[in-house]
Amino acid sequence: MIWPLLFTLQAVCASMSHAMQHYPAAWGHYDVCKSQIYTEEGLAWDYMACQPEATDMTKYLRVALDPPNITCGDPPETYCALENPYMCNNECDATTKELAHPPELMFDFEGRNPTTFWQSSSWKKYPKPLQVNLTLSWNKTIELTDDIVLTFESGRPEQMVLEKSLDYGRTWTPYQFYATDCLDAFTMEPKTANDLTQRTLLDIICTEDYSRGYVWKNDKTVRFEIKDRFALFAGPRLHNMASLYGQLDTTKNLRDFFTITDLRIKLLKPATGATMVDENNLSRYFYAISDIKVQGRCKCNLHANSCVFDKGKLGCECEHNTTGPDCSRCKRHYHGRAWSVGSYLPIPKGTANICKISPLDLLITPSCLPCPFCFVSAARVCDNAMLRCQNGGSCHHHQRCHCSPGFTGVLCERARCQGPGESSPPCALVTFGDFTLLKGCLLFCQMLHMYYYQAP
Repeated sequence: MIWPLLFTLQAVCASMSHAMQHYPAAWGHYDVCKSQIYTEEGLAWDYMACQPEATDMTKYLRVALDPPNITCGDPPETYCALENPYMCNNECDATTKELAHPPELMFDFEGRNPTTFWQSSSWKKYPKPLQVNLTLSWNKTIELTDDIVLTFESGRPEQMVLEKSLDYGRTWTPYQFYATDCLDAFTMEPKTANDLTQRTLLDIICTEDYSRGYVWKNDKTVRFEIKDRFALFAGPRLHNMASLYGQLDTTKNLRDFFTITDLRIKLLKPATGATMVDENNLSRYFYAISDIKVQGRCKCNLHANSCVFDKGKLGCECEHNTTGPDCSRCKRHYHGRAWSVGSYLPIPKGTANICKISPLDLLITPSCLPCPFCFVSAARVCDNAMLRCQNGGSCHHHQRCHCSPGFTGVLCERARCQGPGESSPPCALVTFGDFTLLKGCLLFCQMLHMYYYQAP
């Protein structure tokens, strides 16, 4: 009696396994995790690597300043223009909304007139250094997709360091150094992003391109050039993204280079506009930032195409039977093989590396197994997360579809071989309490697992 059941199990499980091995052929931006396809066995899922769309990540960050009382306005101050020491009509007062310059104004809507900006207190304690740390935290790993751009309302700092963290601010590594004189400030030869090659892309450089003190129309920004680094693999206009994705997939250090949980902007010396500091007019020297742009996406390990901001926290909406904030582990009952990050390869298809049901998980809870279908309570056949019953069928306890007359299949997706009204042999319900059957079924499923579910 057991062998007919095992052959049925083999046929159904084999058809499911083959259906799950199909991957999409269309090249895109990995914005779809799965789609429905028709196979010889019927309707099935087509899984693919996927990632959320890039967006403005400043909407989801927290900003912290060190020292915390460095923002101007408490007590109120009057500031002079750097380029004109006699123009001293700019007031900062934290108690007056129109005159206050709190940190959140670095992330508000640009284009307002007058411009809104954060501003530090002046260099009134000169010669003690005027240094400020601005820390941007997401409490989530994110992947950068475009240049980091800082727009200064004051002169750009003469010395600055951009740092990154991959462990939520516990440790920091430099991204780039900025100075009017790199040798003097950091004992580093000055370079630009254009000096980098594929071999030196991960090098930390010091650049003098963004540290001129005076504020001209086109000289307000400081950049960390993400796209120039992408272009080393994807070409000047980023037309060959397949090459870049291939490098990101096979070079962990490269992918980690563009991944962060936090950014820290270390402002070390304000613009002075001259070789000497005017000690008689220290109100000319301060930091003011009107905008910070950070473009990126949630890191979901290529297992999600959307990321939600809920209760003040970002989290991936995981697919492929994965779970966790970054989709970095398999869901319960889906440990048929070890979790693995999704893959951009093979280009142009990518590989989902889905988590799969383990036969050992069948032992976790007693359950009924309908013999023509190889499903258990851990695998919800017909809920909202998977396919609906087709052709008027109804879902029964998430485990099977009750089909309309004339249709059959796991999801009622194909017509019966016999005509409508003809009955099929009844399905015997077997329980996992039948230990003799369980041992045989488990042994057989383990063999199927080794054959069909082996890691690619």
